[in-house]
Amino acid sequence: MRFEFATATRIIFGPGALQNVAPLAADFGRRAFVVTGRTGERAGPLLEQLTQQQMTPVTFNVAAEPTTTLALAGVQQARAAGCDMVIGLGGGSVLDAGKAIAALLTNTGDLFDYLEVIGRGQPLARPPAPYIAIPTTAGTGTEVTRNAVLASTEHQVKVSLRSPLMLPRLAVVDPELTYSMPPAITASTGLDALTQVMEPYVSNQANPLTDALCREGMQRAPARCAAPTRTATIRPLARTWRWPAFLAVSPWPMLNSARCTALPGRWAAWFPPPTA
Repeated sequence: MRFEFATATRIIFGPGALQNVAPLAADFGRRAFVVTGRTGERAGPLLEQLTQQQMTPVTFNVAAEPTTTLALAGVQQARAAGCDMVIGLGGGSVLDAGKAIAALLTNTGDLFDYLEVIGRGQPLARPPAPYIAIPTTAGTGTEVTRNAVLASTEHQVKVSLRSPLMLPRLAVVDPELTYSMPPAITASTGLDALTQVMEPYVSNQANPLTDALCREGMQRAPARCAAPTRTATIRPLARTWRWPAFLAVSPWPMLNSARCTALPGRWAAWFPPPTA
């Protein structure tokens, strides 16, 4: 038996963990390219922290699933602003966009030099700019993976920009950031996490480490799949889902897994999911 395990360089998990970001970010650079969601309202406290740390934040909004065009626009803006690090604060789309921008910020080749399937799949020539991933949902677990999924509208497919170098330098997993999710999103992202923790467990490439991670996630998740109907029940459910979601994708770098979650690669390019 032989396997390899790789994840984010450093992980901080727990309520209030967001408060630790600015001092740590200052060790990576002075001008932070902050990738956020549609409005960027959630990023307010983080931007204030960075400013108090004498850093200069530059914001970039991601309103839907990231495309190759959006990633290139982000890189262009980050370079023009002289940014030397990237922070992603949001759901899976935001974190994937930030991860791709960090990789392309230091690698000046054409995006299609590095993309799988529709590109040449070449390895990155240089390490990405330092990247901090801060999830606000409990579904994809992209804060601990080494790829970014981008849609190509031209080719009508979703593909990955992938490299071991793309693992975030820091993942900050604060369950409190999930409290503002609507009940239906809380439940659907939780089911996403459950799917992703089941699949590596039944993989023919599973190993003792992946089994341990998956068993922990499955034991915590199934009884909590129903969407809450009262505001008072949203917080404990969201908090509970955040740990299984983190466990769900931790085994992926070790396995050629993600078959179920990869199926929408072309479907989602044809029928983009609705955005809030």
